[in-house]
Amino acid sequence: MKKPLQRTEIPVHEKWDLTHIYPGLEAWEDDYGRALTLMAEAASYEDRIDSGAQLLAFLRTNEELSFLYEKLFVYSSLRQDEDTRVTETQALLDKARSLGVKIKSAVSYFRPFLLSLEKETLDRFIGEESGLDYFKKDLYEEFKYKPHVLSKDKEEVLAQLGEVLSVPKTVFGMINNADIRFGDVTGEDGEKVELTRGMYARILEGTDREKRTEAFHAYYKPYVGLKNTIASTLASSVKSNVLFSRLRGYESPLQRSLFADNVPVSVYDNLIQTTKNHLAPMNRYIDYRKKRLGLEELRVYDLSVPLVEDFQLEMPYGEAYETMLQGLVPLGEEYMGILTQARTSGWIDVRESQGKRSGAYCWGPYGTHPYVLLNYNETLDSLFTLAHEMGHAMHSCLSDANQPRISAQYTIFVAEVASTVNEVLLIQHLLGTTSDPKLKRYLLNHFIDTIKGTFFTQVMFAEFEKIVHEKCAAGEALTADAFSEVYLSLFQTYNPGVVTDPELQYGWSRIPHFYNAFYVYKYATGIASAVRIASRILEGDQGTVESYLAFLKSGGSEYPLELLRRTGVDLMTPEPITELLLLFDKLVGQLEAL
Repeated sequence: MKKPLQRTEIPVHEKWDLTHIYPGLEAWEDDYGRALTLMAEAASYEDRIDSGAQLLAFLRTNEELSFLYEKLFVYSSLRQDEDTRVTETQALLDKARSLGVKIKSAVSYFRPFLLSLEKETLDRFIGEESGLDYFKKDLYEEFKYKPHVLSKDKEEVLAQLGEVLSVPKTVFGMINNADIRFGDVTGEDGEKVELTRGMYARILEGTDREKRTEAFHAYYKPYVGLKNTIASTLASSVKSNVLFSRLRGYESPLQRSLFADNVPVSVYDNLIQTTKNHLAPMNRYIDYRKKRLGLEELRVYDLSVPLVEDFQLEMPYGEAYETMLQGLVPLGEEYMGILTQARTSGWIDVRESQGKRSGAYCWGPYGTHPYVLLNYNETLDSLFTLAHEMGHAMHSCLSDANQPRISAQYTIFVAEVASTVNEVLLIQHLLGTTSDPKLKRYLLNHFIDTIKGTFFTQVMFAEFEKIVHEKCAAGEALTADAFSEVYLSLFQTYNPGVVTDPELQYGWSRIPHFYNAFYVYKYATGIASAVRIASRILEGDQGTVESYLAFLKSGGSEYPLELLRRTGVDLMTPEPITELLLLFDKLVGQLEAL
């Protein structure tokens, strides 16, 4: 295994260039001082906004302050991620975080003030000042929460309860990340070693079924032992969601969660029901996997084993970038031109190095360009990670270039569409250009398992969340047994033919997303949307290319369902979901044929 490089050993053209945000720390400190001045100015409008002119003055100051803070925070975060061991950048990031807390406190009065206004008063303010047209959409967007806001006294009480009500999530995080210890497994030298999460993932992808079985039982052992404790934290989280929804006058916790994106509950229900109506392809894939692995029965610890043995493909970064470009040619000259330029323009931090943050992401402040962090290791997975993150980068770049600050940020609901479109176009390009049957099988297996994890598993989680919240609203007790009954039933529905070990019913106890309710369905709608868009593009539909680029340029200027509808994706209907499921079936058929 190669030792990670020192950052100084990496060529300049494979490192991002943060001087595009600030030429140095002196410029950062200058903007920090400006932010403090703007913060005091924004705070001074408390109890003084009594006209359109005053409202406009506050909003302009607040927007400038938000823009400046984003720039300060992103820069310090990116510097820190270059080498997390450097105390100077740790201090810089802490300083930025502290500023963020102060800013939030300084302008916390504005939302309650806005929602205390009568609509006629807000209309009058907007009529008085033409400059408020720029902020009009956001003001009315915020104003739609007015029916769900309580009296000032009650809002203050709820605000004070905020920290208390976050306890279930905090407690689970401490259990899951700090305190939990997994059982022992047999190491490579035959000695017993304590299992870690990283080790568990590697073992599940290995060919030794005895070790996979041992690791599965060791991994679940602490969750089973803590089932009642974790059930109480999850039940408390669900009860808080139900209580707050009732207090604020929402029909359900689900409706409250979807309210911000203007997504009707029928979209959520359609996703679940359409998937459950088309589970035959999953059954087919599980049968194929069982035969391919030569097993009489397939268990959960057999689901991650690659179906192509001894396959390795090394691809240097330069070749990977060129391969990605070739796969994305259907997106047109404008897209390709920016993507080509990004490679040598200080956007991407390519190599793993000592102290560098692990993983991959895309981030950047409005007014510069996106920055992409990679830890490229010359594997096929790294190629797909590159394509994924550059999808995010292109979405942000095109949005920032075509939208003002106020509407440039797109919502989480559509955030994974661009990244997944890139992945789908790339994998279809690779499938269409390789004659190597082993590579083809690997790619098909990769694509199938991506859909399985990003779509089927997330829909199952989404239905679990819906059921347990409905049980709570109906006054039913949420115990470990109650959670397990729901989870096991759903797992058997969404994974037909998989034989379940007793521990599996406690799968709910290890999912952090359940403490951020009704979030995971967005992964499923995202991949369904992306597959539909990519399929039309690959069919040569120029109209879809144009509407998709327009979507990328639209940022957050409209609600997400409307933006997607313009690309031909209507999530109010079953079609995008059924199209994804048909593709899944087709991919399984191709894998069987090989």
